[in-house]
Amino acid sequence: MISVIVRMARKSIVARNIKRERMYQKYAEKRAALKAAGDMEGLQKLPRNSSPSRRKNQCAFTGRAKGYLRDFGMSRIKFRELANEGMIPGVRKSSW
Repeated sequence: MISVIVRMARKSIVARNIKRERMYQKYAEKRAALKAAGDMEGLQKLPRNSSPSRRKNQCAFTGRAKGYLRDFGMSRIKFRELANEGMIPGVRKSSW
């Protein structure tokens, strides 16, 4: 078994991303209505963190942002660990 040391993201960074996600959810309807109406001044008055582009893809287990696999919602390192243990359905090591 290969032991891989996974560096956890700082708790403040993970918390900040969660806060941005909550704020995005809160203002999603209002943002869509302002966009449809073409009210750019109204959009600018909304909080910055309510914008979907301010969210960051992070691993659900470690908070790691680099090497993120969208299909699985985790970093490449955690994906490899779980795949080797057979914990991800439908994924197996390839050989040819």
